[in-house]
Amino acid sequence: MAKNASFEALTVETLPARLGALAALTDQLGDDVSAWRVREVGDGNLNLVFIVEGPAGSVVVKQALPYVRLVGESWPLPLKRSFFEYHALVRQEARAGVGTVPAVLHFDEAQALIVMEYLTPHIILRKELIAGRELPRIGVDLGLFAARTLFRGSDLHMAARDRKADLALFADNVELCDITENLVFTDPYFEAKLNHYTPALEPLVAELRADRDLKVEAQRLKHLFAANAETLLHGDLHTGSVMVTDTNTRVIDPEFAFYGPMAFDVGMLLANFWMSYFSQSGHEQDGSRETMRAYLLETVTSIWAVFRTEFSRLWRSERTGMLYARSLFEDRGDTLGAEQALDRVLHDIWQDLLGFAGVECHRRILGLAHNADFETIGDEAQRAVCEAKALRFGRHVAVNRRAIHSIEEVNAFAALIEKGAYA
Repeated sequence: MAKNASFEALTVETLPARLGALAALTDQLGDDVSAWRVREVGDGNLNLVFIVEGPAGSVVVKQALPYVRLVGESWPLPLKRSFFEYHALVRQEARAGVGTVPAVLHFDEAQALIVMEYLTPHIILRKELIAGRELPRIGVDLGLFAARTLFRGSDLHMAARDRKADLALFADNVELCDITENLVFTDPYFEAKLNHYTPALEPLVAELRADRDLKVEAQRLKHLFAANAETLLHGDLHTGSVMVTDTNTRVIDPEFAFYGPMAFDVGMLLANFWMSYFSQSGHEQDGSRETMRAYLLETVTSIWAVFRTEFSRLWRSERTGMLYARSLFEDRGDTLGAEQALDRVLHDIWQDLLGFAGVECHRRILGLAHNADFETIGDEAQRAVCEAKALRFGRHVAVNRRAIHSIEEVNAFAALIEKGAYA
């Protein structure tokens, strides 16, 4: 790869010497490079991630690789994804507030690396949910994050010229969009090479792949994903992209950022809570998880309620973009017209997020990149039971999304499936 000729992947051994002159590191760690301790902790699908600790403090160094780490060099991937992650983090902090994402300390485009704040004692949210921990703030924090980033990155708020410049910048994130377009919307529904799933699911997989209504709906959602450049998305918002303590929630890893439909981020996020819900019976070795299941459905309800409330507040106070101009509504004394438009926008987001949630459930069980919620269930038969429930749930919300009217209705359906009503 000639265009990556100057790029060199970091290692635990080489990082101190190569980055030891950067003020972004020495200011945080101390000047004595020999005293730095480096650990490689990347457990994701794409990148190298190092925790660097020194006498004065700690940082995280994240470096992209010129291929998909999960697969290897047979699947090349451009280094520029770190460029999009950097720009997304900067915008998310500006739109959602300081302390909602890791602070960026340094960015090196040529080496595809970002130095950022080390989040401690934060833990990946997915790990906490698998362990059965009930985090008190995540419903509110994630609802606010989604509403603020999605609203403020759109033509509802931004000046048209600024949004179009942003759209042009992120439009080049082609390869990561291609991963989503294939792995989420297409591969689960046929015999794609990289698919894998629990063998006991084979009869249900055959049923889903023969389901014409489901396949058409998945492609309608793919069409929406590709064609509706509505706002700047995180692009990969799930419980593995959130780090938490009891008092703080941070969203990480926005390298899939691009301009797409508002409903995508919300749908993908809620899907991962519903999948966690269906996985809980596989983690009951130490006792019942009934209260955890109730907590997860309550969190889903909270995220959507907070999102609606905050999105509505921003609509009324920060609708300064070219869409639904105040000059047509409030400035003419037609507040009711503005509220009618808001209801329509939220209704469209609601219907579409259900579709995106449904296909996310499918791709995380049938495709390449699986969820630890299910993968950490040691009993394969029990894992298949949990996954089958999530697959049937996903089919229902994707295909019937236009006839589902409330989050309570979705949660009630999930509870019926969990109890075996749709086995």
